Amino acid sequence: MQIIWKEKKFKDLSNIELYKILQLRSKIFVVEQNCIYNDLDNLDFEAYHIFCCLEKNIIGYSRIIDKKENIVIGRIIVEKKVRKKGIGGKLVKKSIRTAKRKIGKKSIIISAQKQWDSFYKKLNFKCTGKEYLEDGIPHQQMIYFE
Repeated sequence: MQIIWKEKKFKDLSNIELYKILQLRSKIFVVEQNCIYNDLDNLDFEAYHIFCCLEKNIIGYSRIIDKKENIVIGRIIVEKKVRKKGIGGKLVKKSIRTAKRKIGKKSIIISAQKQWDSFYKKLNFKCTGKEYLEDGIPHQQMIYFE
């Protein structure tokens, strides 16, 4: 299984890469999780896009957004058929390394679906604040500690 990792700014994505990223996000968030929301939130234009490909298919994705006060890693997804193979952990670790290298020393936060708390805790994220609903799904803000 030869996985190819890529990191690109929006302007550097090919039309096909962008299409496949949006297709995967829609497949997982809208169809699989039955979460009807507007995924195109204008944040993609300034984000770093981290993704991995297997045989020309994008199987994992996240985006990194530089906010004034912190760095937000979001839209973290792995194609269902390749889950539980370590790709998600590698994706998050690569996203953290890219955020530090490209943006620098700021707090890194995520808005994690509650069902994935233990996964992120293994990657040194800790819960902050209260649990909340986002698009009908319980979420928890988490912060990364080295």
